[in-house]
Amino acid sequence: MSRIADEISQNHPRKTSAPPLSMAVSGDVSAAEVSAALPSPLVNANSALPAHLRDLTDRARGYIEAASSANTRRAYASDWKHFTDWCRRSNLSPLPPNPHVVGLYITACASGAASGSATGTTTRGAKPSSVATIERRLSAIVWNYSQRGEKLDRKDRAIATVLAGIRNRHAAPPLQKDAILPEDLIAMLETLDRGTLRGLRDRAMLLLGFAGGLRRSEIVGLDCGRDQSEDGRGWIEILDKGLLLTLRGKTGWREVEVGRGSAPSTCPVDAVETWIKFAKIAKGPFFRRVRGQGKDVGPERLNDQEVARLVKRTALAAGVRGDLTQGERAKKFSGHSLRAGLASSAEVDERHVQKQLGHASAEMTRKYQRRRDRFRVNLTKAAGL
Repeated sequence: MSRIADEISQNHPRKTSAPPLSMAVSGDVSAAEVSAALPSPLVNANSALPAHLRDLTDRARGYIEAASSANTRRAYASDWKHFTDWCRRSNLSPLPPNPHVVGLYITACASGAASGSATGTTTRGAKPSSVATIERRLSAIVWNYSQRGEKLDRKDRAIATVLAGIRNRHAAPPLQKDAILPEDLIAMLETLDRGTLRGLRDRAMLLLGFAGGLRRSEIVGLDCGRDQSEDGRGWIEILDKGLLLTLRGKTGWREVEVGRGSAPSTCPVDAVETWIKFAKIAKGPFFRRVRGQGKDVGPERLNDQEVARLVKRTALAAGVRGDLTQGERAKKFSGHSLRAGLASSAEVDERHVQKQLGHASAEMTRKYQRRRDRFRVNLTKAAGL
């Protein structure tokens, strides 16, 4: 890295004026603001096009935004801002792409020197970024450059060698959220007030998320029927034997079957039908905000963060993982705990779990199966010991 650092002083583009960083946005922004801030391959195309083609350009921009989720665009915008802020404080220019600059940046991230204060100075004693965070930020930088028609070679030794060293020195096993098991879920449901609209909605969200093995974005992205909203990511059909969910996830469209449960108190279909009945919704977003002191259901779709908050809140209220402190327990649960719970609890062929969760590989499914298959096969005894 010392040689790379030496080359920086000769090869990097010094910041002589404010770089074109109008795309850099603050950490807490709306989806619309993120979409406007991120670069587009079609930028400035309208000025040279006749009027009848400008509408196509605007529509193409919409398709470009649809190529990635709002959460992904928000993360890319935040990571790009982190990089450009560090460049500004270091008197370096982020444009054009320079592998040496990026190599120094990921080094700063690994050492905790990439974080800055409001005054623009580096924060002393800042916590180093994890390897996963560094890799995500590098992906965001590469993507942002590609959207500007620029190319950053991740295999350049100034990046690849430094990243390999960071992995070897700092890589750690991934920290997984705890799975919500059936007995946990039942206890969590008991903390909800079934005499309120909010309680009925939350009950349906928990049971449907668990039984369907759904991502939090898939839960709140559901509509009552097909093609009922522009931001919908799927819809619900109620059949005699259960629910049929048609979902647009990370791997494309898929159908998820959610069968009826063995008891009304834990049946996801019953929970969904009860929510429909009392919420009096027939079209548009399925899971909505409850307003008017809990007496009315608004038209707005819930944010996917609400799923994570619901899982964490009810898990804590139910005393799940009571062997830990309150602070430790709060870090153990998220929206993914529902997906992991189904994968860990369903005693069926792995292929069925993989299909339900929408995974492209069985290896990914196994990452969700917390403790399910541990010691099921004892190779020590099988070897004769």
